[in-house]
Amino acid sequence: MMTNHRPPRVEPGPACSGRRRRGQRGVTLIEVMVALLLFSAGLLGLVSLQARATQHSIGAEDANRAALLANDIAATMWTQGSVVVDADVLAAWAARVANTAGGGLPNGSGAVAVTGGVATVTLTWRPVGALDAVSHRYQTQVVMP
Repeated sequence: MMTNHRPPRVEPGPACSGRRRRGQRGVTLIEVMVALLLFSAGLLGLVSLQARATQHSIGAEDANRAALLANDIAATMWTQGSVVVDADVLAAWAARVANTAGGGLPNGSGAVAVTGGVATVTLTWRPVGALDAVSHRYQTQVVMP
């Protein structure tokens, strides 16, 4: 005949009283909620950082495009051998600067001012949806010998 041996039952002492267990019931839930709050704050920070990075990337792209457009009119001047450009060529260039769909700048405008043998090419633009109403400007000078 087999006897069933059970380990002896230990009665909870004063350190494991029922009253103490009841006080611990919501602690895990609070810890999970605090961890979730910290994780959410970190995630919002990452989203904000990504938005700013995208905004700066677009700003750098616009500045690069402005430099290319200014180089385009400067190349035309060098090809003609004079800083004075025909009005039709200048009007077509200014239209390209303003045409966002065709590689221009958002809210962009371009101007060329000639003083003596120096042409100052100025491009201004304002990014779409920018929080500040500040216009950006790119300016360069072309000097013919």
